[in-house]
Amino acid sequence: MRALLVTSVGVTCAAALTLPLAAPALSAPAAHSASARPPSLSPESPGSGPPSARTEAAPGDANEANEANEANEANKGDEANEGGALEVPEAAPPRTGETRAAALAGSTQSLPLEPLAAPSDRTVGPAAPGQGLDRRTARPFSLVGVVWDDAEAELHGTVQVRTRATGGTSWSDWQDVETHNAEHAADLGSAERASGAVRGATAPLWVGDSDGVEVRVRPEAADPQHPAAAVPLPEGLRLELVDPGADPAPEPAPGAPAGRTVTPAAFAGNPVPPTTTTAVPEVLTAESAATSAVNADLAPLGAAVIPALTKAETEEEAAIVAAGAKPYIGPRPKIVTRKGWGADEKLRERNFAYTKSVKAAFVHHSATGNNYTCKQAPSVLRSIYRYHVKSSGWRDFGYNFAVDKCGNIYEGRAGGVAKAVLGAHTLGFNTNTMGVAVLGTYSSTNPPAAAVTAVSKLTAWKLGLFGANPKGKVTLVSGGSGKYSKGKKVKMNVISGHRDGFATECPGARLYKKLGKARTSSAKLQGR
Repeated sequence: MRALLVTSVGVTCAAALTLPLAAPALSAPAAHSASARPPSLSPESPGSGPPSARTEAAPGDANEANEANEANEANKGDEANEGGALEVPEAAPPRTGETRAAALAGSTQSLPLEPLAAPSDRTVGPAAPGQGLDRRTARPFSLVGVVWDDAEAELHGTVQVRTRATGGTSWSDWQDVETHNAEHAADLGSAERASGAVRGATAPLWVGDSDGVEVRVRPEAADPQHPAAAVPLPEGLRLELVDPGADPAPEPAPGAPAGRTVTPAAFAGNPVPPTTTTAVPEVLTAESAATSAVNADLAPLGAAVIPALTKAETEEEAAIVAAGAKPYIGPRPKIVTRKGWGADEKLRERNFAYTKSVKAAFVHHSATGNNYTCKQAPSVLRSIYRYHVKSSGWRDFGYNFAVDKCGNIYEGRAGGVAKAVLGAHTLGFNTNTMGVAVLGTYSSTNPPAAAVTAVSKLTAWKLGLFGANPKGKVTLVSGGSGKYSKGKKVKMNVISGHRDGFATECPGARLYKKLGKARTSSAKLQGR
């Protein structure tokens, strides 16, 4: 289906300050350059831009050579001072295409994996050696994942990491990284999937502020009866270490004079004391202005938060935003915008991609683990965003929305929270649907009630804009997945779990069990 597209238009900003790197890095392996996404080329595929936009290079491409030279020059002095220090493998520089100024807002270290010795204990797996990296020091990072060259190849085996907290000396236990992640992706045949930039990837894992890492990837046995033989691992395995960068500065209250004490917007579960903030006029980048402009009917340009409305206010607004949304629509919940959680809009592909409608919502868990606080949720989002785009080669953050354990709701993929934005969340069923990721892993842990309530509030409003009944059924056409062949018509719940559209464990058994309650609550909020 041909998607509607919008070309980002806006204003430019002043150049960012260039500061020295926070931690020294020595000679490093060159990062691969596939992370710079080419623009969509096919006019028939969702995500392709108008002719004038299709020939533009992805942001940052021109900086690749400069970045490599900067990294080498910056490290010369550090190498001279190492003397008799403990020898450790080197950290990779930020991924190519990122200027040093951009690295201040986050960075990605990409390290090629090396062969490991075959395990002496045959009970842990086949005798064939795996790949990995021994313990090493790296520049600070907070999220890890493993990627490989071919997006169609599957990693049959296990991935485990352990990390060292920044400034500490002790190492964590081994943590499992979810390897079955291919089902969180753009549909087969879409422009995003066929861009040439997409790579195979594990799910990302949030590990918190760390500066040391060790990883091991072990293949599984090709035949349980003959454990000596192993399934080959994908080519080009790399460890991705993602630094989310600093949180965005709190916004001063509208019209606050310089030096006035104001209270920044606080996330649920994390009250923030009043602070003295100097109101300074902000200049939005062209990309940030475009991302904010598509929400102009809901909040001022550059807003960090789209405020909640009452049901009456929502019904009045819905008559303008989406004709036919009355009378069944839930109150619009408070939504933290991409600006609010600090998205670097220069990372994503320039154009927005849309589908025709929103007939269903797929609920996911991010599988990034539960070791985060709600105050850290924006950092988790920036890390996932960077991993999706720079490491996995996607056009943008994959999910349309995210929800944290305290019930805060966040704008996901750019294009407008009230619009039918085409996501990359449920392989085979991204068309005419939305994807909501609850941050965390809920296979054996119960999701917080606040998170389930937030899913109900969000779906009551967003599905209501398009006339969908949260307790109803809908027939969707598969674009091809591991569960349904391309073109097959599938009847499923309007609010479904990811596993309903693909053979996957997502959104975790415990969260999946809560979807019945979410449907009932969502419908009630709509007035059904």
